Amino acid sequence: MTSAARFNGGMTNLGGQYGVWRRGRDTDAAFAQAVEGLGYSSLWLGGVTDDDLERTGELLAATTKLVVATGIVNIFTIDAATAAGWFQRVDGQYPGRVVLGVGTGHREAVGPQAATPYQALVAYLDELQQAGIPAERIVIAALGPRVLKLSRDRTGGAHPYLTTPEHTRTARAALGPDKLLVPEQHVALGDKAAVAREAVAPYLQLTNYRNNWLRSGFTEQDLADGGSDAFLDAVVALGTPDAVAARLRAHLDAGADQVLAQALGDSPLDDLTDLAQALPFQKA
Repeated sequence: MTSAARFNGGMTNLGGQYGVWRRGRDTDAAFAQAVEGLGYSSLWLGGVTDDDLERTGELLAATTKLVVATGIVNIFTIDAATAAGWFQRVDGQYPGRVVLGVGTGHREAVGPQAATPYQALVAYLDELQQAGIPAERIVIAALGPRVLKLSRDRTGGAHPYLTTPEHTRTARAALGPDKLLVPEQHVALGDKAAVAREAVAPYLQLTNYRNNWLRSGFTEQDLADGGSDAFLDAVVALGTPDAVAARLRAHLDAGADQVLAQALGDSPLDDLTDLAQALPFQKA
């Protein structure tokens, strides 16, 4: 099934094949306007706080068609009632331009919980459903097979983070043809290997990411000492705009509906501007 058919079936139309991922605290209306002006179709906010949720209205008001999504709402830091209330309020003002991305975050960050992360995620989805949030407007930050299956069965699709085109191919097979798949891709234009390594290093300490990379065929040696060069090249798109654009297209070829560029370094908008020159911005 094509992405257009999925959208016609009720999923938010993301508008095109390329979007941007940016931490919520680093995003403002001017950034959203610039992203839309460059041709990117969506803006996904990471590390979402209550303040970030409130600020989404400003991002939507400053743009005309840009889809704004949470990538993600952490189910352990923002309760389901708050997330549901936000979605209903903002989607009512800007119909079809909001996606609710949810996930469990990192086990190391949330500490001991009464329920397992998977059980807590299922309960959270139950609450969203009871609040009337359409399942097709929710996506899960899914990496492993169990949560990808949950994404397929209970929501509109999946939003994997810090993965590879090979993972995108696996995720598409797990989701089937009818669900939305929107992976995030770290990008670093130019000679920024050191920046890329610094950005990836914290994730090498997190169990869910390590497990996913090991499932994907990397070895413990690849993940040791800050990660091997081959590992870094696999998870971060480095180099010229054309080289980075080719990596983004590889996700699309592997089954993604849209791929999100997270530009690393001190001048993300400059990199997104240069990258935009190498992207076709075909409509989905």
